[in-house]
Amino acid sequence: MTDQEVVDLLRDAYNDEIETVMNYMTNAIVLDGVRAEEIKDSLQQDIQEELNHAQQLGERLKQLDARPPGSAEFQMRQETLQPPEESTDVLSVIEGVIDAEESAVEMYRELASKADAADDPVTEDLAVTILADEEAHRTEFRGYRKEYRAD
Repeated sequence: MTDQEVVDLLRDAYNDEIETVMNYMTNAIVLDGVRAEEIKDSLQQDIQEELNHAQQLGERLKQLDARPPGSAEFQMRQETLQPPEESTDVLSVIEGVIDAEESAVEMYRELASKADAADDPVTEDLAVTILADEEAHRTEFRGYRKEYRAD
């Protein structure tokens, strides 16, 4: 296990957090309808938390003598979190958020494991802390999905 693997995962996680912010913001803007308001509010609240995650990841990269990626290095991967064609398609946004959160959960579990193997308890602790936030977001949106499917 090399420290470079941990750095690469930190950079990937930073990239994903920034992409999530962009997609949450866009979806919170474009969704329409009375049923969309609760989802929009939740996305707005999560934007700040995702930005905080990116900030923490960037700071950790700096501490490891690395740097977070700039915009030219970004790789956009969140296909299912793109804004829907129909602005009232709230369920597609909910599904996209769940997909993004599941990817984040996998990423932070892998980062925690690799950091542990690299004897990097600071990064491991950061990954576990962010993992808990991502699992909470996923649970929240799974609840929204249940409500929407029940209607």
